[in-house]
Amino acid sequence: MDKSPATAAIKTIQQHILERQRLHHPEATGEFSWLLGAIALATKIIADQVRRAGLVDVLGSTGDINVQGEEVQILDVLANETIARCLGYHDNVGIMVSEEDDEPRILKESEKAEYIVLFDPVDGSSNVDVNVSIGTIFSILRRREGVAAGRVMDHILQPGHQQIAAGYVIYSSSTVMAYTTGDGVHMFTLDPAIGAYRLSREGVTMPPVGKTYSINQAYYNVFPDGVQKYLEWVKSDEAGGYGLRYIGSLVADFHRTLLKGGVFIYPPTRKAPEGKLRLLYEANPLGFIAEQAGGTATDGKQRILDKTPTALHERTPLVIGSKAEVDHVLSFWRP
Repeated sequence: MDKSPATAAIKTIQQHILERQRLHHPEATGEFSWLLGAIALATKIIADQVRRAGLVDVLGSTGDINVQGEEVQILDVLANETIARCLGYHDNVGIMVSEEDDEPRILKESEKAEYIVLFDPVDGSSNVDVNVSIGTIFSILRRREGVAAGRVMDHILQPGHQQIAAGYVIYSSSTVMAYTTGDGVHMFTLDPAIGAYRLSREGVTMPPVGKTYSINQAYYNVFPDGVQKYLEWVKSDEAGGYGLRYIGSLVADFHRTLLKGGVFIYPPTRKAPEGKLRLLYEANPLGFIAEQAGGTATDGKQRILDKTPTALHERTPLVIGSKAEVDHVLSFWRP
């Protein structure tokens, strides 16, 4: 007999991380587990600010423009500093890279500070003013062996397949955290009654097909010809009834695609021929999660996780989702 919610066992994210560590990395010291715990703590603080938006001063813009050329939101600043403070207490974090910072933050140059954390503190932050789902995305790398600690960019500019962990948090009707360390994707829901993330889905699998496509069709006229051809096909009777779903918040669109299947497409445009999504702390972590759940991610030319970045805030096109649906897109669009 299934257990009722009242009698079902509770497993927190900290318990889950330690359990997976014992199973798969019994030699580990626990420092990495503490690092993931620090990220979870930061996102709980951010979730509290989002939940009280309109009651506390987190709405609107600061009036500044960040390195991305985007207007900085008050919540961007609060979230960025919250994550930095939570990670800054850990001796094993040497470098932090944020969408909101022009340059990486060097916390410690010791080789013992082996972890590099890259993050988008608030994806879709402009949507908080209108109660649309937003999120946090993070990626974790290790310093490269044999590379001097002071050669910061050599440590940061690693292809996505070198990630040792990645995840995201979506702040919506509930706050959900998903993460992977390379042994599947696991999902947790923040329980406000106890202030902890509780395991809600273990070993998440993306459906291999899905009749949903996600793209901003307002830019149809400036998309590559192949993407335009796909969009004509997907709306045709031949395609068999696809539905368009586009929220405009990357984490929210990806979260739906991960659970329901389908494809998310952010192609290049005439104005942005290299794409707009950031490779290191948006496309790479979500690509890692997609692959661990049985999906796939590409820039249209190659696997996202095989791209070698050349700049801190490098941008990329992205097609991500169920393998069959990504293949449909590529069958029309082969740059």
